[in-house]
Amino acid sequence: MSKSKWSLLLTLVLALSVFLTACGGKDSGSSQSSGGGDKGKLDDKQVLNLVDTEEIPVMDSAKASDAVSFRVMNNVFEGLYRFGPKDEPVPGVAKSHEVSKDGTVYTFHLNEKAKWSNGDPVTAKDFVYAWRKAVDPKTASEYAYIMAPVKNATAIQTKGDALYGKVDKLGVEAVDDHTLKVTLETPTPYFLGLTAFGTYMPQNEKYVKSQGDKYGLEADKMIYNGPFVLSSWKHNEGWQYKKNDQYWDKDAVKLQEINVKVVKDQATATNLYETNQIDRTALQADFIDQYKDNPDFHKIADPSVFFLRLNEKNPVLKNADIRKAIDMGWDKKGLADVILNDGSTPAYYLVPKDFTKNPDGEDFRKINGDFGKFDAAKAKALWEKGLKATGKKNVEIELLNYDNDNSKKVGEYLKNQLEKNLPGLKIKIKAQPFKQKLVLEQKMDYDMSFAGWGPDYKDPMTFLDMFTTGNSHNEMNYSNKKYDKLIKDALKEADVKKRYQMLLDAEKIFMEEQAISPMYQKGIAYIQKPYVHDIYHHAVGGDYSYKWAYIQGKK
Repeated sequence: MSKSKWSLLLTLVLALSVFLTACGGKDSGSSQSSGGGDKGKLDDKQVLNLVDTEEIPVMDSAKASDAVSFRVMNNVFEGLYRFGPKDEPVPGVAKSHEVSKDGTVYTFHLNEKAKWSNGDPVTAKDFVYAWRKAVDPKTASEYAYIMAPVKNATAIQTKGDALYGKVDKLGVEAVDDHTLKVTLETPTPYFLGLTAFGTYMPQNEKYVKSQGDKYGLEADKMIYNGPFVLSSWKHNEGWQYKKNDQYWDKDAVKLQEINVKVVKDQATATNLYETNQIDRTALQADFIDQYKDNPDFHKIADPSVFFLRLNEKNPVLKNADIRKAIDMGWDKKGLADVILNDGSTPAYYLVPKDFTKNPDGEDFRKINGDFGKFDAAKAKALWEKGLKATGKKNVEIELLNYDNDNSKKVGEYLKNQLEKNLPGLKIKIKAQPFKQKLVLEQKMDYDMSFAGWGPDYKDPMTFLDMFTTGNSHNEMNYSNKKYDKLIKDALKEADVKKRYQMLLDAEKIFMEEQAISPMYQKGIAYIQKPYVHDIYHHAVGGDYSYKWAYIQGKK
């Protein structure tokens, strides 16, 4: 939910949002209700009030690349399937599907009752248009690569390929208005879950073209086919959802309204909670100790991983010894246990623990183990070796950071640790609003960046394929031919055991080269009013569903 820019997360993300990974009830990869209730008599006023630390960057499913946008999309749009209360795909626009014996052809039967908020029917052509738009090189979609399982998707995006730019060759066909045929490159066990992801959601071609360049940038420049619509979107202030009366399953939707305020400061958010202006908020650091004995307090795990991007366009960071010194030169346990204090755990890896298992039932993380550890003495030696190789005595490195309260504490911690343990290093922190930070990363206009990734689907590939050479989410100039080949071959490998080993080997290459400095695997701490029920948090993709949420027992 990446699931992650969390690609964090990403797909999810402490530094991206106070609310990004703190609104659910998921426990170690499963989804559960974030409140009980017997669904007897509901309150007359079905209104939920929330906070987020960041503005929505964009609402065009073909162009979105961040957790905030995908979370909102998950509630105002709907793909062929969506993730349900048990974190498994349940019918969305598609009421059913069949798969060919060889696992490469999916035939989806669409719900005739599915409509856009303007009354237009949702048809198979809406998916064909949206998917072709996503892979079209002219769109320059950062997330186009997630369409790779669909036949010819990669070729259409590859310069020099005979199919480059020929979107009509994509393996998706509208057999009729309510039948969609999808042909894959190879059997893809996680494909059904992918159809719930933002990039796979439909678009109404006629409407989109009528809005031109404004589509996806304002609430009134979109139509919706999900449980809610965006009734207002005040940039940098907040947005409002309202129940979509055109939604095919509207009887399941109890909330009439959801109000979201953009609040960057933790103290302000908790004050809003205490004064009953909002119904839930994430907690970090000292606030966790303050609320840990409160019955409203909840603490759970998450598969999102945060890390330092190390931009190899910087000649100093191109040196592997320098990168390894940076990774060894700071205490990850201290960050997780003291600064974050929210259940996060130190990360010495890219693919998270308790996320996926091989065909024999072994956890990916247990098989590959950890890479590296905090060792100030060894870090200093590697640092000095790297400086000598680059002809430097003193180095200033800019750390690109988010501008919310908690991220500033993380940035200062890293600065103090690294400057203390690596003589001659000066860290300059550059805090930026979320949207601007994404732009700087896309341009690779930074040295190091505090980043995260939340999974988009339940497979190690969601963490690994973005670091292939030239991938739009690589964003740090990392390149390794052997790594690229492993990922390319794994995308086409039908033997599940061979494929899984390829992914294990790819992570080893990536981590042994210290392409990133892993920071932590996310923990979630939050407070929520007891009258809020059934917000579901998902391990992958759009991280929250409000479709089934309701208010009961508010005084």
